[in-house]
Formats: sequence, structure tokens, C-alpha cells
Amino acid sequence: MNEKPKPLLIVEDDPALQKQMRWAFDQYETVVADDYDSAVAQIRRFEPAVITMDLGLPPRPDDPSEGFRLLQTVLTLSPDSKVIVLTGQNDRQNALRAIALGAYDFNSKPFESEILALTIERAYRVYELQEENRRLQAAHQESSVSGIITRDPQMQRVCALIDKVAPSSATVMLLGESGTGKELLARAVHTQSPRRSHRFVAINCAAIPENLLESELFGYEKGAFTGAVKQTPGKIEMAHRGTLFLDEIGDLPQSLQAKLLRFLQERVIERVGGRDEIPVDVRIVCATHQNLKDLISAGRFREDLYYRLAELVIEIPPLRARHGDASLIAHAFVRKFAQEQRRGTMTLAPDAIAAIEAHPWPGNVRELENAIKRAVIMADGPAIHAADIGLRPSEDDPEALNLRQVRDMAEKQAVVRVLGRVNGNLSRAAELLGISRPTLYDLMHRFGLK
Repeated sequence: MNEKPKPLLIVEDDPALQKQMRWAFDQYETVVADDYDSAVAQIRRFEPAVITMDLGLPPRPDDPSEGFRLLQTVLTLSPDSKVIVLTGQNDRQNALRAIALGAYDFNSKPFESEILALTIERAYRVYELQEENRRLQAAHQESSVSGIITRDPQMQRVCALIDKVAPSSATVMLLGESGTGKELLARAVHTQSPRRSHRFVAINCAAIPENLLESELFGYEKGAFTGAVKQTPGKIEMAHRGTLFLDEIGDLPQSLQAKLLRFLQERVIERVGGRDEIPVDVRIVCATHQNLKDLISAGRFREDLYYRLAELVIEIPPLRARHGDASLIAHAFVRKFAQEQRRGTMTLAPDAIAAIEAHPWPGNVRELENAIKRAVIMADGPAIHAADIGLRPSEDDPEALNLRQVRDMAEKQAVVRVLGRVNGNLSRAAELLGISRPTLYDLMHRFGLK
């Protein structure tokens, strides 16, 4: 199957030269513009990777000022496009000025078709290499915190903090509601740290009865209690040289808080029923959905332990505060569970997306995940509707997010919400917002959105 020809924009006001260039470069999808306004319109419409441009344009073809104005506009609207400037034989000064402004290359007029064709092909190759490099960089950046899907600036800052603190040895405390991804972030701290080749050991302090939690954490000797038939290391010891994740640390019984504090100070443990001090080298990451300072005020959590654990505190926003993320994550869950359940290609209907965006999700990502999994199983066809998810259809018009209509609201919030709704389809996002793709790129760059 033949590939679609690459678009090549030719900016030239001489009809005879336009025809010659169309004929010489017929292997490309040639698009022609003959002045500033038509060139800008074609750039917005086609976003060509390569542009050939005569500096002498109407209304003053003998003056290069209009060509330089267009060059600056092109580099603003489409900074990655490669512009090849065509100049007169003795116009080297303007050619060098164009290169200094950001043009890719220049050729003299009248041009030789073979030489200009080589220049154009080389420009396409450079453009493609840069695009591939950006894709690889984006894939590397996205994989740094595996499992987290977000476009919300708050959550992106959380991921950036994880990237910064992971290489250190500091104890990290993750604060956030249940279902916000605290364990995923704890694992990211481990996988990006120098301890990644050793074990990541997790224990939920709220899920184990108090009388068993001590032996789970610190281990026990043979005969320490009824049923202790052999020497067993605890979670702390098992995490030696790795990372120990203490989930729901706010539920740690007070009887164990002093023992954990001693370990954090001395970095040695004693198994239950034992007397030997065992040195352990482990990094602690803890998490809780509770307000530890309130627990301290109520006398239920040791203040000195809090300050040992809270060397670096990272607060994770709930899903309802992450603009655009609910629908974005829902799309990912649909793909995942449709594949797992062998349902083929499934999509979220507009009423489902609107309902997902309107729902507060008190259970956060975990609640959303369970709802989408159930919907994938229960949906009658390939389209998932609000009723399949167990939500009421939203009264909001799912197609009403047009940037001109929400100008009085924060542009940033509108852009983030639409990007989440369309699952990263920039053409569709630009269409819903009522702007061009280059303008959307500019907004995303200004707001720091990826």
C-alpha cells in the first residue's frame, strides 16, 4: 500500500515558477501560497514539515521585508517546520540573515531542481529524526512513574517531585485519599532509586491485627509464641538494602510506634522472642489517608515518629481535583479491560464521558477502575454508556467545550479538560476548542502540558 505523499508548502508569487516547482516536486503533496495571508492559512491547515519560500512577496516583491515577516510568523506558528529560503544569486546577505532567524537552509534563484530536491529531502529527514527523538524522550519521561496517567498540572508536579526525591535516601511520606495511587508512587520511588535491584516490600498497617503486626514487621524466633515453629524474618529484614513501604501508617498501633521509632534511629531490629540486634539497611516510604497532625493532637500518634517519617512529604490530589484526568484514565481502563475480557475494540460513548467528568469519584482511581471493569463486562455492544458504568447521564452537552464559549473561564482548565475527553487526539481537541492545532500547541506549551 503506497504511503501518503508528504506535504510540501511552496510560497511563491510567480505563477510560472509555481508550475515549474509543482512539476519538479510531484512526489510530494505540493501546496502553493502566493502571499503572506495565504501562506499563514496553509500552514495552519496542513502544518507542512518542509516549506520553500521566496523572500520577495507581494505587495513589494523587490523588498525582502514581507518574506522576513512571514519567516518569523512561520517559526512562531510551526517552530519545527524546516524553511528553505529562495534568494537571488547575489543576495547572500539576506540568505544569512534568514538562517540566523531560524531558516533551515537557502538556495539561489534560478534553482537547480536536483540540488533543491536534495535539500528538501534532507530537511524531511531531519524533521523525522527530531520527531522520533521527541517520541523517545516522551516515552522515557512517561515511563519514569509507571502506571500513572495524568495531564493535570498538580499531578504532574507530584510526578516531578518523585523524580527528584527518588535518588536520595530520605524517608518519604505520601499523603492522599484512598485510591489515589499511593502505592504506585511508592514503587516509583523504589524503581528510580539506587536500591531498584533489591526488594520492594509493602505492608498495610491497617490490614493486620495488632497482635500479629509486630511479628510481621520485626520477625520472630522459633518458640517465641504458640505456632512459631521456625525462625522467621520480618518485613523490615526482608527489605534489607531495598525499600519498605508502610501503607496506612496512621493506623500503626501506639505499642509499635516506639519500636519503629527506635529502628529508625538505630537502624537495628530485634525479632520477637530474640535478643540479638540485627542491623538493617532499608529505605522507608510510608503513606496514609489520615491527617497525622490531628492524630498527634489527639494523642494517637507520636510526634517524634512523625518527624522521623516526614523528611519529605508529598501530597497527592484526589481524582476530582485533577481536571481532565477522569476521562483520560477511563479511556485507558477501557482499552485494558476490553483486551483482558476479549471484548474487542470498545469505546466510551459521549454520555459516558460526560457522566464520568461530572461524577466526584469519592473512591478516586480505584473506584473508577472498578466501575469501568464492570461496564466492559456488562455493556451489550462496543459502546459503553453512562448506564453501563452505573452513572446518571450528565446534563452537560459533551460537545460544548469550545474555547470561544469558555473564554471567561480559565483557558488552562478548558484545554486540560478537552485533552482528557478526547484521549489525547490533538486534532479532535483543536476542533472542540475551535482553534488551530498550532494555537493548541502554543497553549499547551504556555501551560506546560504534555
